[in-house]
Amino acid sequence: MIAYLVRRLLSMIPVILVVAIIAFSLVRLLPGDPVAAMLGEFSTLEKQDELRRELGLDKPVPVQFMEWAARAARGDLGRSLKTNQRVTEAIAQRFPATLELTILALLFAVFVGLPSGVISAVHPNSRLDVTASIVSVLGLAIPNFFLGILLILLFGLVLRWLPPSGYMPIDRDLFANLRLMILPSVTLGMAIAATIMRQVRSSLLDVLRQEYVLTARSKGLRDRVVLTRHALRNALIPVVTIVGLQVGRLFGGAVIIESVFAVPGVGRLAVEAVNNRDYSVVQGVVLFMAMAVLLSSLVVDIIYSYVDPRIRYS
Repeated sequence: MIAYLVRRLLSMIPVILVVAIIAFSLVRLLPGDPVAAMLGEFSTLEKQDELRRELGLDKPVPVQFMEWAARAARGDLGRSLKTNQRVTEAIAQRFPATLELTILALLFAVFVGLPSGVISAVHPNSRLDVTASIVSVLGLAIPNFFLGILLILLFGLVLRWLPPSGYMPIDRDLFANLRLMILPSVTLGMAIAATIMRQVRSSLLDVLRQEYVLTARSKGLRDRVVLTRHALRNALIPVVTIVGLQVGRLFGGAVIIESVFAVPGVGRLAVEAVNNRDYSVVQGVVLFMAMAVLLSSLVVDIIYSYVDPRIRYS
């Protein structure tokens, strides 16, 4: 297992390098001049050139990338062009909100998608199955930002059951934090729940037709025992893959959801950095999210060996 982990970690290096090159290149295609945005529209060309030299933006782009990549390899992602704050500090301050939103959305998706998928598979073509299928299709079809707006209008403004937006740190007021995080978590996790539901239903239907399941039933085992001990565990293997792959989707969706619900997370930090032409922050956030997705895929592979004892890494 240790050798496998080392190989996987080493294989991440080329991927991170490619992501860094793409992020560094694309961010410089954004319209506008970050130096002019920092100094204001009435600044002189002399002041702009002076600040550009101080920030190193007057150097050729390949040279800028090599200097930034060398610092990033040491854990230094630079400083914000807007606030002069270290990018690592800005991400560390915003990451708890994004992590909480991602965890809550994933928990919602699993606790909604898994039971509904099991019920649909156990009772195929029933009213429950048809209803769950319709809801899952809607969950996949409706864009999450539009779903968020609908939830804000319904539960925040019309019914007034939940606050429409905002954020409260969990260490200051747990109850207020959870009330504020319900709507964004449901919005972000709805499409994932629909994906899990459809995958669980399809996988479990295939497993229930296997011979060993029929043999277990012929021995007189109860349906619940057959489902939980024999069928469901094998059906969860592809579901673990789906859940692991959706972590990247959660991080990507958080960029929009955090803006809709005014959650001060890493996604909103990226949006603010793009609006401010803050190269260092955009590059740092993209690199950080790429590493988070790669590590989540590694965790999923490790979980495989515990879900299915037949899978071993050497």
